[in-house]
Amino acid sequence: MSLFRHAVFEISVAQPTGLPESRTPEIAFAGRSNAGKSSAINTLAGHTRLAFVSKTPGRTQLINVFRLRNGAAMIDLPGYGYAKVPEEVRSQWRGLLEHYLTLRENLAGLVLIMDARRPFTDLDRQMIAWFGATGKPIHCLLTKSDKLTRTEQTATLREAKTVAAEIGGKISLQLFSSLKKTGMEEVEKVVGEWLNAYVAEHESQ
Repeated sequence: MSLFRHAVFEISVAQPTGLPESRTPEIAFAGRSNAGKSSAINTLAGHTRLAFVSKTPGRTQLINVFRLRNGAAMIDLPGYGYAKVPEEVRSQWRGLLEHYLTLRENLAGLVLIMDARRPFTDLDRQMIAWFGATGKPIHCLLTKSDKLTRTEQTATLREAKTVAAEIGGKISLQLFSSLKKTGMEEVEKVVGEWLNAYVAEHESQ
């Protein structure tokens, strides 16, 4: 059974403090505005409009919670890095993201969405620095890979792995395409292993 398929919307909150107390594991999805995060979530869930897809970057300003059939939660975080919003709003988003990523105890891992044509921007690196400090794993989806040739895909993945190794920490990477629906099994395998590890760790406590 697909891990993400049949996910259902549960709640939207403006602040991490608005999230319900929970001991079930959560998987966060984050990414630069217009990197394809909403499309990736919809593709994984097999739902055309589970997460709102906008032609205007920066529309997702809330933390959205989707419940998976196994009880875990998929957390859709606001897109970051959109220039055409006031600095006050950008600062608020940064604070919200950092607060959730560093303090949410039941967060099992971060799926970081990056456009395969522009991976590891300065803001992506900031996200990795925030979350990497927790020691929890990060899995990078290099989205829109269908816009690259096979040769470019191979080179992009190789170069991204080199950058990830230089950054250090628990970072894994893969190519992903919402349009072609490629890479779905790989991300499900990675996230499934995170959830199993979280459950095993907390059952022993």
